Amino acid sequence: MVSYKVYTNVGNREVNEDSVSAFQEGDRYCFVLADGLGGHGKGECASEMAVKTTINLFVDEFSGDFLKRSFEESQENILKTQKVDAELADMKTTMVTLLIDDKSVSWGHIGDSRLYQFVKNKLILRTLDHSVPQMLVNMGDIKEKDIRGHEDRNRLLRVMGTPWKNNSYEISDIHTVKKTEAYLLCSDGFWELIDEKQMVQTLKKSKNVDEWMEQMIDVVNENGKNVDMDNNSAIAVWVEV
Repeated sequence: MVSYKVYTNVGNREVNEDSVSAFQEGDRYCFVLADGLGGHGKGECASEMAVKTTINLFVDEFSGDFLKRSFEESQENILKTQKVDAELADMKTTMVTLLIDDKSVSWGHIGDSRLYQFVKNKLILRTLDHSVPQMLVNMGDIKEKDIRGHEDRNRLLRVMGTPWKNNSYEISDIHTVKKTEAYLLCSDGFWELIDEKQMVQTLKKSKNVDEWMEQMIDVVNENGKNVDMDNNSAIAVWVEV
């Protein structure tokens, strides 16, 4: 059984450049979150385009290479639109996507929108950001905890809306669905205000996915009281076999 909760909030910004969606088709579920890049112009258009492209593919043209196609066609649609509409010439976006059916789960991402995987209330993995701070962590120059609040945290190395020399997105292996697992897809405005320990603590306290999301939102809002809050969005997913 799959249950989920979708959340998005504009924060202290005038425009919400995050786009989120969840869709079920038979025993398949698709969850997608995209964060349009502020400062580049019309980020909300890029994120919406990526999410709509992904959901349309899921509903109308699903195939075994769905995740790969979702990133490549989203990128293609964004680049094409940039060329024909000058107002959208600089739009860019991140994206993270989760695909679940009755037997398997897989995901993909680009940029710094993250996916976290939890099994039996333990954090198993998170996607690695395509950002300057993540690169510094990989090189051993800073610690992972230093990504939050780093002066270069908004400098992304891979996004949609910039021509790719190679495929810049990452796709996971296909995993077998486990008995009790949870997933969190979230934009940087969300994960910057709640650390992994707090994600696990709230997960342990929750009886259902709605409670988990509500508790995480409380943490985000509390930690965001005295800061200029960015758009913050998340999709929480529980899988119980």
